Amino acid sequence: MDIKLIIAAHKKYQMPSDKMYLPVQVGAKGKDSIGYQRDDENDNISSKNPNYCELTGLYWAWKNLDCSHLGLAHYRRHFKGSAAPFGILSGPEAQKLLEKSDVILPKKQHYVIETIYSHYQHTHYEQDIKKTRRIIQKLYPDYLPAFDKHMKERSSHMFNMFIMKKELADQYCEFLFGVLKALEKEIDVSQYDGFQARVFGRIGEILLDVWLDKNNISYTEVPLIYTEKINWGKKAAAFLKAKFFHQRYKGSF
Repeated sequence: MDIKLIIAAHKKYQMPSDKMYLPVQVGAKGKDSIGYQRDDENDNISSKNPNYCELTGLYWAWKNLDCSHLGLAHYRRHFKGSAAPFGILSGPEAQKLLEKSDVILPKKQHYVIETIYSHYQHTHYEQDIKKTRRIIQKLYPDYLPAFDKHMKERSSHMFNMFIMKKELADQYCEFLFGVLKALEKEIDVSQYDGFQARVFGRIGEILLDVWLDKNNISYTEVPLIYTEKINWGKKAAAFLKAKFFHQRYKGSF
C-alpha cells in the first residue's frame, strides 16, 4: 500500500519520520514557507483556509496526490499507535487495519445529552445546518435520509480525520466539496467572527458520517492522541453553557 496521511499544520511542529506521513502547510497562500508541502500549489483552495480549516489541505491532497490510500490528521491530533513521536499510528499498523476494513476513523465523540443537530444549534448558527440540509435535498437527495438520521444521533466521528482507499476518498471528496461549494453561496461569512467563520470545516465534520452511512462503508475506529494539553474543564463548561444557556462557542480548547 502507498498510504499518504497528510498532517494539516499552520506552524512548525515535531513531525513523524514514518514515510506514510506528509506534513502540509494549510492556508499557505500569501504566507512564507514553513518547510512543509504547501496547499497553494496546482489545483487548490488555500485562500479559503479561514473558513475551511484543514479541509484546504484535504482538497489539495485529493486533487494532487497519487497514492493507493489517502488520509488526514492534524499536527496536534493523531491516530494512536506505536510510532514516534508521541505514540502515533505507524504505516505498518495502518496497513494492517486497512486490510480488514475500508476506512480508519477516530473513535466517536459522544454528546450524551445532545443530538448532533442540537449541539450544532447551541454552539454555532442553526441556519447553517438548515441550509446544508436544503442543499443535500436539492443536489444529493439520496443522502437526505442519512443526513436526517445523523442529525438525531448523539455521537459522531469528528475532526475530518480518516484514512481510506484513494478511490473512496475521491468519491467522498466529490460529495463533501460539492455540498460545501453550494453552501458557500448561502452563507455570508463576513458577518461571523473568526471562530464561527470556520463554518465549512465544521459542516465537513458532520458530512463524513452521512457519506459513510449512505454508502454502507465499513470502518475501524482508533483512539486519538493529543500532542498538546486540552482544557477539558473549560471545554465541558462551554458545552453545558451552550446546552442550557445557548451561549455559542467562542474559541477552541
